[in-house]
Amino acid sequence: MSSQIPAIVPGKTALVVMHYQTDVLGLFPSVARTLLSHTRELCDAARAKGVGVYFANLRFQPGYPEVSPLNRNGQGIKRLGLFVDDEIAPELNRQATEPLIIAHRASVFFGTDLQARLTARGIDSLIMAGIASTGVVLSSVAYASDADFRLYTVKDCCYDPDLVVHEHLFSTAFESRTTVLSLADALTLLA
Repeated sequence: MSSQIPAIVPGKTALVVMHYQTDVLGLFPSVARTLLSHTRELCDAARAKGVGVYFANLRFQPGYPEVSPLNRNGQGIKRLGLFVDDEIAPELNRQATEPLIIAHRASVFFGTDLQARLTARGIDSLIMAGIASTGVVLSSVAYASDADFRLYTVKDCCYDPDLVVHEHLFSTAFESRTTVLSLADALTLLA
């Protein structure tokens, strides 16, 4: 690990795993197994270090009453007909004490109590992983940065089907707001 990577304080750090849910992973079968393997390793390392693990799922009621006709992204979600009754990928071995945040928008912060939960526990640093980079990761990183969290993004645990934009985000928007880590760097940070 590079000496330039800021160390964490486990009790003040949380791992936020975003949209690692069965419907999302079902959209990307060619990479799902690798993403799940990497992210399970990250979750287990965080648990062993005493870093809280939080999961966030995109979820809607049947008929999608939470989706405004003005929301273009939401219209695409409605057409897919997903995210109504799926669950966190069981491969990640979510523990009963690990919160599940239900979000109705790309950001895991918008309209949820995630920030209040983190603040109440004294969390000031977030390690973030999610699918997709152009959706939940971008929206959530932007919010968390504006909310003054110290941020780390684990590139090997993020994915976007548009690989060019994925790479561009990690070299621009994420690099300017977060400490970008490989899985190996993240595991060293959590060792």
